[in-house]
Amino acid sequence: MQAVLEHSPPAGATALNQTKVRGKRTGLLLLSPSVLLLLVWSIVPLVMTLWYSVQNYNLVDPTLHGFAGIDNYWYLLTDPDFLHSLLNTFILVAGVLLISVGGGTLLAVLYDQEFFGRGIARIMVISPFFIMPTVSALLWKNLMLHPIYGVYSAMMRAVGLTPIDWLARFPLLTVMMIVAWEWLPFAVLILLTAVQSLDGEQREAARMDGAGPIARFRYIILPHLGRAISVVVMIETIYLLTIFAEISVTTAGGPGVASTNLAYLIYSRALLQFDVGGASAGGVIAIIIANIVAIFLVRAVARNLEA
Repeated sequence: MQAVLEHSPPAGATALNQTKVRGKRTGLLLLSPSVLLLLVWSIVPLVMTLWYSVQNYNLVDPTLHGFAGIDNYWYLLTDPDFLHSLLNTFILVAGVLLISVGGGTLLAVLYDQEFFGRGIARIMVISPFFIMPTVSALLWKNLMLHPIYGVYSAMMRAVGLTPIDWLARFPLLTVMMIVAWEWLPFAVLILLTAVQSLDGEQREAARMDGAGPIARFRYIILPHLGRAISVVVMIETIYLLTIFAEISVTTAGGPGVASTNLAYLIYSRALLQFDVGGASAGGVIAIIIANIVAIFLVRAVARNLEA
């Protein structure tokens, strides 16, 4: 009896452990509705997409039904439009990243300097980020790039040049310009914050040692911005893979498939051609591509942050 009493835990410790257990159970019980909702929100659409991707399902042809196996995937992967849309997606993402990160770096360094009206300039360069993509596309399509009434057309006529129908002659480049205009403020905001965190004494010491502006930018500012640039690239890439509104409003993927990316191709298969099976197969392929890209980007950012 004496040995049992010596090895038994104190009453206070037992009560404390029971309180912790009850607290954990209560927390799990309170979290379970939101966790269940998130699981249903994400798992159910994924499962339905996987199911329809192996089915013959067309909204305008009820006689077409049954198990398709990998036919939808095979048809999509051997379709020239799919390969073209995949290439357009890569070009669009790479072009927007180049413009937004490159321009954002230069503007961040510029707006870190003291000059008259700097506060207003910062607000103006950041403001496009708060405009909805559909509104931005309509603004560029009807106000800036219209071949007759657009601002660019008026500027070209003022100097004796013939206006260009940008959306017809350079559709992918035009969409790239619109999307880059939307995402440039995000890059400027992140990179400007990173530039302002740089130690001023380090830059001043480099200046006193005779380093010019280009040398200070190359050897001090740019290495300091490495982590911020990697974060900007990761976030923008994830969103740029799903560009849709700008293409739908301006070019509708045309002429032909000249400006069709993977997201718009899936939309056209599902809601324009009513091929739910083929569109679901495209959605599964898009999910795989997005996850592969995300894995590489997250690892790259993690290595950069650990360095």
